[in-house]
Amino acid sequence: MSVATIEDTKQILDQLVAFPTISHDSNLAMLDYLASFFGQLGARVFLQHNKDGEKANLFATLGPEKDGGVVLSGHSDVVPVEGQNWSSDPFKMVERDGRLYGRGTCDMKGFLACCLATARGAAELNLVRPLHFAFTYDEEVGCFGAQALVKELARRNFRPSVALIGEPTMMRVIEGHKGCYEYTTNFVGLEGHGSQPDLGVNAIEYAARFITHLMGLGEKLKGQAMAGSRFDPPWATIQVGRIFGGAGRNIIAGNCSVEWEMRPVQRSDAALVKESLDTLINQHLLPEMKAVSHSAGIETIVVGEVEGLQVVAQSEARDILYEITGANGADVVAFGTEAGLFQEAGISAIICGPGSIEQAHKPNEFVDIDQLKSCLKMLSRLQSKLV
Repeated sequence: MSVATIEDTKQILDQLVAFPTISHDSNLAMLDYLASFFGQLGARVFLQHNKDGEKANLFATLGPEKDGGVVLSGHSDVVPVEGQNWSSDPFKMVERDGRLYGRGTCDMKGFLACCLATARGAAELNLVRPLHFAFTYDEEVGCFGAQALVKELARRNFRPSVALIGEPTMMRVIEGHKGCYEYTTNFVGLEGHGSQPDLGVNAIEYAARFITHLMGLGEKLKGQAMAGSRFDPPWATIQVGRIFGGAGRNIIAGNCSVEWEMRPVQRSDAALVKESLDTLINQHLLPEMKAVSHSAGIETIVVGEVEGLQVVAQSEARDILYEITGANGADVVAFGTEAGLFQEAGISAIICGPGSIEQAHKPNEFVDIDQLKSCLKMLSRLQSKLV
């Protein structure tokens, strides 16, 4: 049987990094490479394209056509490099001092490379449980690919038992994280001369009241932290990331947009925020705005609502990871992943992967070679659970 080596993994990672799969661009060239790779191994492969056909998910299977088995999952997209001070070409992998530098080496093409290197050996085994590979698009901008994929798996009646999401955790076993809900709320007012503010509807002023209410909800959520919460911070959070609008200081602002997020610990946190905002908007802000202009309005656009990974008492995924890594405990993290989507679909999910989240999204992103070696060892041991 072929054994996955670090040299094989480095060669594959070099090829993956060379694909500039920034979220706002297509990932199809990389997906074609992956489809060809798995096709040559005899895997069953399907691609699921997004609506405009410019991006796709890949799902590949080795082993028997039956329920159960394990999904190795990761995203194909990376964050932009514009405005970052890189010491080398971010899309040409560089090895230096035991590290591999390049955009995506850590987040999370390093894990993908380990999966591909391992797949070569797995293809030669007589697997009694299937081994699936799920590589998605647009994780960095809302987990849109994974949301579409879990629906497609349900439509095709695929029923894997376990999903291992290889986000960078320094190979620690992660059993939980908060949700990540992202929104843009747009305010449409009525422009006019700044000397007569009562004759217009100032969208910025109403947006400011909205933001103030959001900040108040954030403080309220601090008092609703679950006893014994392991998250840092232990409560659900709200954060306003961007606000823009208006045309000039002497013009009543006719428009304003607020980009904000919340990271709920539990779904009831999100429900509280939504209900409170609905009351604020429909009972207070909108009636005041429409009293001056019938065309005034407020609209909230859902950028993405990604569920958290809930810590559960019984977890097949956690048990398997304990066995193959030797870990005797699992942690929780603040950052979001696609794991909650698999869990919501009825698949036992866990997170464990090479590299540190501290390197993700930064210039001179890197993954330690030793981390990749540890990942290869974990995936090799995982194969023993499938034969």
